[in-house]
Amino acid sequence: MKSSRTRLTALALGLGLASAALGTASPASAQATGSATSGSATASYAQYAGSAENAAGNKAFFEAVMQSVAERQAAQPSLQAAVTVYYNASQAPSFRSQISSAASIWNSSVSNVKLQATSGSADFSFREGNDSRGSYASTNGHGKGYIFLDYAQNRQYDSIRVTAHETGHVLGLPDHYSGPCSELMSGGGPGPSCTNRYPNANERARVNQLWANGLAKALNKLNKAH
Repeated sequence: MKSSRTRLTALALGLGLASAALGTASPASAQATGSATSGSATASYAQYAGSAENAAGNKAFFEAVMQSVAERQAAQPSLQAAVTVYYNASQAPSFRSQISSAASIWNSSVSNVKLQATSGSADFSFREGNDSRGSYASTNGHGKGYIFLDYAQNRQYDSIRVTAHETGHVLGLPDHYSGPCSELMSGGGPGPSCTNRYPNANERARVNQLWANGLAKALNKLNKAH
């Protein structure tokens, strides 16, 4: 549940492959993570706080996804009544169930934007592996982004909460680690015992507002550019 990081895709892939090769966690072990357990996982609250936060990165990821959606909406005006954000989870097979659950949670929580799985070109993607920094949302700075799900962290913390939290960044929400467990974007702040997977009323309202007003602004900007 790290904040978004603006890293070049090549560098991110290199780090992911290197950590996967050196780590001890396996994709199979990440599947049985329906509830939070302390175990021997290395992720800790200290990894979520302080310098780990990057609000600018979170905002950049959200804007990159919104720009991608706006371009598709502008090309197909008939779609404007129903804003859909497409994600590709093919690079995170161990978390297929968690990703589907997180998408369902957001789809049942907000009305102005919907998440839809695709096996083709997407607005963002999911990846998995080992990273001592934990899970995070990232943009490559060129209109695309991805959510990285760390094996160890998803064993220690409720895996669906982790996934839904990171997806919240894609939809425009920043981290708020000092918040209560009832706040999805408090992430790992409340500790591993927190298993709440749903955004609260304020978070739901903010996402609806962003995708109602923000997308309209993005479309206007695109129309003026053409």
